Amino acid sequence: MIILGIETSCDETSAAVVRNGTEVLCNIIASTKDVFAQSGGVVPEDAARRQVELILPVLHSAITDAGLSYADIDAIAITKGPGLMGSLLVGVMAARTLSLVHNIPLIGVHHTLGHLSSIWLEHSEEPTFPCVTLSVSGGHSDLWLRSSHTDGKLIGKTKDDAAGEAFDKGAAMLGLPYPGGPSIAKAAESGDASAFNFPIALSKEKTCDFSFSGLKNSLRLAIQKHDGDLEKLRPNLAASYQEAICAQLCHRVSHALTLYPDVKEVHTVGGVSANSRLREMLQGNISPCALRTPKTIPYCTDNAAMIASAGYFIQLE
Repeated sequence: MIILGIETSCDETSAAVVRNGTEVLCNIIASTKDVFAQSGGVVPEDAARRQVELILPVLHSAITDAGLSYADIDAIAITKGPGLMGSLLVGVMAARTLSLVHNIPLIGVHHTLGHLSSIWLEHSEEPTFPCVTLSVSGGHSDLWLRSSHTDGKLIGKTKDDAAGEAFDKGAAMLGLPYPGGPSIAKAAESGDASAFNFPIALSKEKTCDFSFSGLKNSLRLAIQKHDGDLEKLRPNLAASYQEAICAQLCHRVSHALTLYPDVKEVHTVGGVSANSRLREMLQGNISPCALRTPKTIPYCTDNAAMIASAGYFIQLE
């Protein structure tokens, strides 16, 4: 089955063609992160306008690069939410129009299920269920116990900010550019992660939930205290802050594995899953479970290939 995926939930405009949920024939992503770097974050109205400008060229590129026509498409998978309303509407209207004009079935996909499905893109080995999936991005931080491609139970979520949002706001406080995750990771390369003892929220509670608001406040107070030395201390602050975020995420995964001892694999998906320190810490904390991550970095961030993959598995099950 060949599925055209469309993803426009935020500032990326993406279209992809995927065969049988795993084989990516093309994955086109038009990102406006450089535009929003100037404003320090995504402006919803501007994001929607950019979606309108980019959606048709991106769709044309996807079909052309896949070497197909709309007659070859078996279904269209579209992100139905959550996300920015204006951006979502652009993708949904484009998908509905193509569906009506070319008589192609339409599949609505929850954005989070798309991220959960990104693990299957270009992976030849079938993952083992049940598995625990850490899904972390700028909009959500969730922990799932999954029994199949489309069935699972949410066992943990953030009580306030998402991990990706904590990275973005932390970067802004440190005077680093948007998006915050890559900026903090780069600054942390020359820093000492033990220089500042930032708190790990809820670490003494038996929970799989997350909280990052207190950590952000701790960073703010540390910056205020060392305001005159910020330039010199920025790498240490970035490294310590990144360490605290990753430590909390790993702590919750480890706790989930004690609650569900039959789990054999841990998956991590979403934009924050691209963080190399998080991957390193997870690998050292989940033994003997295997760790699976998206095949390439573009599959970690918002993309249409993961939406097409999720659409395939929805149809299959």
